[in-house]
Amino acid sequence: MSPKFQLSMSLVLVLMTFAAQAGPGAHGPNGEHMDEATAPNASGLSRLPDGSVNVPKLAQRRMGLRTLIAPETEAAVTVQLPARVVADPNASGQVQSALGGRIEPGPKGLPVAGQTVRRGEVLAWVRYQAEPYALAGQQAQRAELRASRELAEQRVKRLESLAGTVPRKDIEAARIEAQSLQSREQSISASLDAREPLRAPVSGVIARVEMRAGQIVESREVLVEVIDPARLMVEASTPDVSLGAKLTAASLLGIDGVRLQLVGAARALRDGVLPLNFRVQSSAGATPLAVGQSVVLVAALKERRKGIVLPAVAVVRSPANESVVWIKSGAERYVPQPVQVQALDTATVLVTQGLSADNRVVVQGAALVAQIR
Repeated sequence: MSPKFQLSMSLVLVLMTFAAQAGPGAHGPNGEHMDEATAPNASGLSRLPDGSVNVPKLAQRRMGLRTLIAPETEAAVTVQLPARVVADPNASGQVQSALGGRIEPGPKGLPVAGQTVRRGEVLAWVRYQAEPYALAGQQAQRAELRASRELAEQRVKRLESLAGTVPRKDIEAARIEAQSLQSREQSISASLDAREPLRAPVSGVIARVEMRAGQIVESREVLVEVIDPARLMVEASTPDVSLGAKLTAASLLGIDGVRLQLVGAARALRDGVLPLNFRVQSSAGATPLAVGQSVVLVAALKERRKGIVLPAVAVVRSPANESVVWIKSGAERYVPQPVQVQALDTATVLVTQGLSADNRVVVQGAALVAQIR
């Protein structure tokens, strides 16, 4: 045995003894902790130093992983626009008081949000509340008219008793004057106890209620809003004034079962952007939307672009918050690949950069693969 070999064996024995007897906090030659034992991963799931992950066959079946070799194709260029859900002006309305006063419940009580109503239905009453000085003037005027009416009725009786000696035209004039005073008195009395009916302007569902029993409301104050949930609209905005002529289709990001039909683009900017109006169409009738809800509209343009169409669930976020897809590079190895995508609709995306047509992409379970540490 050569002296050099004996020296190498001695160094190995010394290092093994040092590692076996290493105290807390001891480090090896490469900076590793000598006092920590590496816990094996019983499932075989592990993330490798290059960022890829190892997924055994049994785990792949358990996680329901599915891959796909997607060919390169052409799809319409899409843009995402901020939008909000609004009520159709032909299927919605507001309930306001013309004069103001005190709220009184209607025949069915006060309305509540979500209640179905029919057009013309009385939702509540607003009883007129006059100022003390105006109320005193009306009461005095009613008393004066009552006295004048009584005198006029007595005069009619006297003239009717003298029929034949008094001209008939005098009797008719007295009778007309008494009827006029009676009508004026009734009008004043009705104004003192007047109440205004608040009726539903359209048939639909009550979206908002802003009144309580006994509440004093002002004139032109919005008290109830009624909408038809089956007839809603989406209003998007864009700084591109020519975008309306380029659109071919539109959908809402993350909301299935909703189709949009372009009504038209405005011809005047509002706050520096151009409003685009879409009518919501749904085969299920009522849509899963609410007035005022903020949504993202995906508009497809006439322009076409090459890329690879994938399900939207195939694209996940990396720890660096960039869009990635997982590529199966071996029987049990998956590699993350950064990509650039554009949404086509609520369920599919178009990968424009970072992916080739011969890659086997994970299209189901990509979020589970991304969680492996």
